[in-house]
Amino acid sequence: MPVLNRIADFADEMTEWRRDLHAHPELGLQEHRTSQVVAEKLASWGIEVTRGLAGTGIVGTLRNGTSGRAIGLRADMDALEMEEANDFPHRSQHPGAMHACGHDGHTSMLLGAAKYLAETRRFDGTVHFIFQPAEEGLGGGRIMVEEGLFDRFPCDAVYGAHNETSLPVGQMVAVAGGVSAASDRFWITITGRGGHAARPQNAIDPVLIGSHVVIALQSIVARRIDARDAAVLSITQFHAGSTGNVIPDQAVLNGTVRTLKPEVQDRMQELLTSIAIATAAAHGGEALVDYRRGYPPVVNAEAPTERAALAAAKVLGEDRIIRERPPGMGGEDFSYMALKVPGCFVRIGQADGEKGATPVHNQRYDFNDAILPIGASFWSTLVEQELPRD
Repeated sequence: MPVLNRIADFADEMTEWRRDLHAHPELGLQEHRTSQVVAEKLASWGIEVTRGLAGTGIVGTLRNGTSGRAIGLRADMDALEMEEANDFPHRSQHPGAMHACGHDGHTSMLLGAAKYLAETRRFDGTVHFIFQPAEEGLGGGRIMVEEGLFDRFPCDAVYGAHNETSLPVGQMVAVAGGVSAASDRFWITITGRGGHAARPQNAIDPVLIGSHVVIALQSIVARRIDARDAAVLSITQFHAGSTGNVIPDQAVLNGTVRTLKPEVQDRMQELLTSIAIATAAAHGGEALVDYRRGYPPVVNAEAPTERAALAAAKVLGEDRIIRERPPGMGGEDFSYMALKVPGCFVRIGQADGEKGATPVHNQRYDFNDAILPIGASFWSTLVEQELPRD
């Protein structure tokens, strides 16, 4: 697998960075240690560092030659609010926080490319290394764009990457068009009338109502959305009550909706709201729905996608690059950057048997360090390809 020789030389160093970040996860907009580590490494390699976008965001700028062309490379830095179940030495040292999506690896791969490019400078133009906070639900990408990311750091194109646990090491995905879903969140507060659990006839049980709401909402995708249109509705939390012999006054449901088309997104919101309210009313209660639009879909532009695929093929071989694939239903706030500047979001396979195959957002997930040199080589090859020297 032809990774760049110089990057292969410091692959063990990248693994050390990645495992250090994994052991010290930080939640969205709280990535203070991570941000400091990134800034110190960039500065030590002679890269100009700008801090403060979205609070903990970092942009490292490396200029070489006289070309006016510039590209942006983006990695996310935040961890998830969950407890790690792994027992290896680099497991999370912060209770309730875990790098369960591989952002520690994304950050380390981009740092590896920055180190290589700062040393070799075999390009003509400007590279902006964008280290983004708060991808996991808080919209750090949106905040950076709104705070003038591309006004302050103009880019002809922007690129992002994510590990892919369903693909083997040595494969990459670069697909034009839609590649991820719109990601919305909802909260449904159901109000009944509390009472003694031994006398339910004198109460209006919000737990029972909530259970009916859960079942009713599952009918939306199955019976109200065209089977040719992708949609997902998942209820992920159900909170109610404080003890075993009291019927509570309220229950709260929380979940997410994923769609690929704006009209389907509108329809899902309309149906979820009306069905929750009607179901609660049918059982004598009330439902208040708080539906919040989240990340828009990631749509890869044709030209940067072709360029990314070309660079990936130089690293892995053309037969290892997947150029056609149905969009996934996960959300990704790289979408805000790709709406502002032509962009491409790629996937890098990391499964090697059982290693690297544990799904993301799982308590036993870990990034596969074997792909760190692949990712860093891809970024570096892309820069040298897109900003060629005469």
